Amino acid sequence: MWRVCPTLRWLSTFYQAGTLNIFQFFYLEDFLLSQYWQVWPLVEEVAASEAVVAEAAEAAEVEAEAEEPIDSARRESSILRELKTKTSEESEGSGTGDDESLDDVTSDEEGGDDGHNASARPYMALLQSFKDTEAPVAKRRKLEHQSPQRSEEAAEPQEDEDEGDKASDVDHVDEPEETGLDLDEAPEEDEEDSEDEQDFTDPFDVHFAHPDETLVATRISSAKKGEWATKREMMQNWRATLTYPGSKPDEEPLHSGTKLDGLKLKQKLREPASKKLGSFSSVQKALGPLVFNYRDVFHCDRSVQNAGQIRELVCLHALNHVFKTRDRVIKNNHKLAKDGQDTELELRDQGFTRPKVLFLLPTRNSCLKIVDIIRDLCNPEQQENRKRFDESFTDKDQKFGADRPADFQGLFEGNDDDMFRLGIKFTRKSVKYFAQFYNSDILFASPLGLRMALGSEAEKTKPDYDFLSSIEMVIVDQADALLMQNWEHVEQIFEHLNLQPKDAHGCDFSRVRNWYLEDWAKYFRQTIVLSAFNTPELSELQRLHCHNWAGKARLQPEYPGVLQKLGVKTKQTFSRFQSHQVDRDPDARFDYFTSAIVPSLVKRPADATGTLIFIPSYLDFVRVRNYFATSSAVNSVSFGAISEYADVPEASRARSHFLNGRHRVLLYTERAHHFRRYVLKGVRRVIFYGLPDNPIFYREIAGGYLSKSEQDLEIEPGRGSVRVLFSKYDVIKLERIVGSQRVGKMIQERGDTFDFV
Repeated sequence: MWRVCPTLRWLSTFYQAGTLNIFQFFYLEDFLLSQYWQVWPLVEEVAASEAVVAEAAEAAEVEAEAEEPIDSARRESSILRELKTKTSEESEGSGTGDDESLDDVTSDEEGGDDGHNASARPYMALLQSFKDTEAPVAKRRKLEHQSPQRSEEAAEPQEDEDEGDKASDVDHVDEPEETGLDLDEAPEEDEEDSEDEQDFTDPFDVHFAHPDETLVATRISSAKKGEWATKREMMQNWRATLTYPGSKPDEEPLHSGTKLDGLKLKQKLREPASKKLGSFSSVQKALGPLVFNYRDVFHCDRSVQNAGQIRELVCLHALNHVFKTRDRVIKNNHKLAKDGQDTELELRDQGFTRPKVLFLLPTRNSCLKIVDIIRDLCNPEQQENRKRFDESFTDKDQKFGADRPADFQGLFEGNDDDMFRLGIKFTRKSVKYFAQFYNSDILFASPLGLRMALGSEAEKTKPDYDFLSSIEMVIVDQADALLMQNWEHVEQIFEHLNLQPKDAHGCDFSRVRNWYLEDWAKYFRQTIVLSAFNTPELSELQRLHCHNWAGKARLQPEYPGVLQKLGVKTKQTFSRFQSHQVDRDPDARFDYFTSAIVPSLVKRPADATGTLIFIPSYLDFVRVRNYFATSSAVNSVSFGAISEYADVPEASRARSHFLNGRHRVLLYTERAHHFRRYVLKGVRRVIFYGLPDNPIFYREIAGGYLSKSEQDLEIEPGRGSVRVLFSKYDVIKLERIVGSQRVGKMIQERGDTFDFV
């Protein structure tokens, strides 16, 4: 039947064109729609002639040797010839002359066939087409019957390889890609949930569904030219830097988002949100108007204390966006189905693919917290694959003691695996975990997990990133933790967002929004980055990949500094070195270190004992380590090293040698401290080769280590010292350490040495 249906459609075209009369069309239709086992006895009766059967067998043998399947055009030609033969025989007595019209249709295809061969050979071709449909299947059954062991053995390696890959990937999803979005679902029956019918004040409509085309075109043009206007103001307790495409900042007030009642939420989300969030906190009041009005947001003051409040806010926003998108598509599906195929109604309500929200998270436990909030907000009646999700993302084992810092526990508690990806699909009453990416509404992934899913030519896997083509919201949570992973993965993911898809993936292009077709998706995407602090990498991410036509905002606090929070009285000396170019800053730093710091270690070796050198960059760490290992200037100074790549025995050995004085100097990287939080003993002097991004690290290393040495009677109280190297390019880090009020003077004043006690 699968070979016959295309032919029926083709012949229907001939009938509509008038080439076939009604008798010929219905005759062929009845003939083709009969089942194979019903047609075959009739065929045998008609083909009783031995000569004709022999000719058909010979034709089948020639086709088998050619090892090429008969294409649809040849089969359609054969059936047309048979139609011509049968109708001409039946119409000879009546003299209707209908065969002449068929001669016109098939004359180009028949070639030199004439007489009896012109009648018999096409008919046998029709019969042979039915035989070809079943013959390959019979042939395969015969081979399997003769040597089943051999077939199984041949298939085993590939099956084992596939099973091995799936077994090693706990996030593997074996699910076909759907070709439509909720086509089988009816609109919401709950009339209370119809608030988004035609509310043009809803930020969802203003930004995505019905934007001002003139305003959008103007702002996108400015964004392409790099023309951005900036204004600064205070939002709650944060300094806000607001940036808009164009020559002047936007003076239009934001839609209210400081209260839950003022938000344009789906009705189904109002009650759960009221129970979950309650009244807005100060951080929610500051972020609410920006987030729910679809601005790009870069919040630089995420902490352990406000993390839960921020998560709840962004999860509510993401869920509200997904539900509005999905419900609008379903309602429009219903409208189109009701009006029929002849409707001129144009409803553009979707993108190229289904996924609309992407969460980038550092660990599985972070993903678990986000998913649990989403589950509580949507309150589904059913949760498909929830048990598998809990098994894959939950780890109740205690891996470290309660004495670890709060930020460390918040990041590494539970399942701290940084290789994961997850798709979640919503229906009216259920949530499905581990949905195939193209069938999902929200994607959750670590940078490494998503980077592996994208594939690459270098890895000999077919690149596939079409599922990122229609992402309308990206939420990067704990971006400061992602910086301690491989930040290049994050950059590569953003480079693949909102690209034109390579395949259609069942897309109905008549429903795709115009700004998708114009390749403007990246100008509509909202990007929310949540971090404990700002860094040059995060600022560059915002500059290169955030082009929201609605504008973007950066919120950061007034920093009081941590100089007075060390918990120990010690002299802190900040030394500024001259650096004229940012790309030459590492060389200038190394030159200053070897000329101003190292001589003090060499001249008084006894005073060098217990010196900890903290190095933020691994590249700088390798450079300094090689210098201590090969330079004759420091032959008298023994040293050890602990980096993020040092295994536990190596790190333990270095710590032991440093404590007993065998190693006078210990090199220690920022990433090693981030992942392990060692409590180093025997520290008498701390040298910061560079300032840490995280101000907590400064307090733990400068204050915590020296305080521990005083408690262990390694040094007398107040005898410890701290030396810090910085340049004008370290202004962001320096502000968090010394405070917002001091940083300007330390960068601009003529003096290059600043002492604090």
